[in-house]
Amino acid sequence: MSDVIKVTYRIETAGDPASLAEKIASDQSTGTFVPLPGETPELKARVAARVTALRELPPVDTPSLPQSGPAARYNRAEAEISFPVEAIGTDLGALMTIAVNGVYAIKGFTGIRITDLVLPDSFHGAYPGPQFGVVGSRALTGVFGRPIIGTIVKPALGLRPHESADMVRELVEADVDFIKDDEKLMSPDYSSLADRVRAIMPIILDREQRTGRKTMYAFGISATDPDDMLRNHDLVVAAGGNAAVVKINSVGFGGLAFLRKRSNLMLHAHRNGWDILTRHPGLGMDFKVYSLFWRLLGIDQFQINGIGAKYWEPDDSFVTSFADCRTPIFTEADCPLPVVCSGQWGGQAPATWQRTGQTNELLYLCGGGVVSHPGGPAAGVRAVRQSWDAAAAGIPLATYARDHPELAQSLAKFGSPEQQAGNDF
Repeated sequence: MSDVIKVTYRIETAGDPASLAEKIASDQSTGTFVPLPGETPELKARVAARVTALRELPPVDTPSLPQSGPAARYNRAEAEISFPVEAIGTDLGALMTIAVNGVYAIKGFTGIRITDLVLPDSFHGAYPGPQFGVVGSRALTGVFGRPIIGTIVKPALGLRPHESADMVRELVEADVDFIKDDEKLMSPDYSSLADRVRAIMPIILDREQRTGRKTMYAFGISATDPDDMLRNHDLVVAAGGNAAVVKINSVGFGGLAFLRKRSNLMLHAHRNGWDILTRHPGLGMDFKVYSLFWRLLGIDQFQINGIGAKYWEPDDSFVTSFADCRTPIFTEADCPLPVVCSGQWGGQAPATWQRTGQTNELLYLCGGGVVSHPGGPAAGVRAVRQSWDAAAAGIPLATYARDHPELAQSLAKFGSPEQQAGNDF
């Protein structure tokens, strides 16, 4: 058989999961509801999808999707289905249409979730992947041997460019590594992208001239029209910027592919809208599957929530997503830098350090956890660094805080480490 794309589906049904697995393979390749002229055994042998493995799972009592009538139980199984590359090619849009999107329309499921996607070598080199990734993030920020520490200009909405610039000035003087526009800030009249770039980049460049160190600032450049997005990109590049926030679900595959081919900026992915695809455990897809598409298309940094996040995602889900980002599709060059975010402050550093395998290959992004520090944003930056120093040294935060006043203030403001996600630090 020619090389194949292997997709794993977790099937839930009041009927027989094996029958539905066969239906996926048929409906999403050569099958139709009636035989058609030209439908030959030879054609099916060449391009038909096939069920290559089926593993039974424990049944459940409640269906993920509502049914017309109750059932005593809902059967579950994981089905691996192989799609010949000859039938799909290496186009990611075609792959999404055939192996993912079309499956949800099939009758008989009470739940269907895509849990794995393995691509053959024919996809290697078909897409550019990250331009900078982990190595480039390190090189552009000049940060080695510890996490890259970042923050977000907050409040997200309402600040005018000169007010944002005042905050940025304090943050870069505090030697923060990375700053980004909030995803909700695009280009409103009171703070257009052009005006923000004009207000902020001179501060970044002035400090670079004085110290030789350039804080990475990621401006939000997303736009519905790819040409507009490219113009936003060019505006940042012309001003000396080196990074951009891209809202990947808003710009889509085509928009990101268009930008990546022309980009000179570090592309930082915000995945707002991802939760629509994954929040229900019996529906949608796992992050491993979802992220694979964006990684191939060229994302350099990927936001994935964090320990004790302010949103719904459990810690275990974050840990799995972190591992997914660090697992090569083909080579280590296609690994984006994981961005730990969502309600983070220094208190989660020890648990993050332990649960991600004691690695510092990450961007630790704190919004309110930095700018809401009692001593101001600069003290917030120092407190987060102190937390990571303590975590890497295996020193309890409360102990380290005795000689580090910024960390002590942070603990008093945001709560003791033991209150974070139920972890005992």
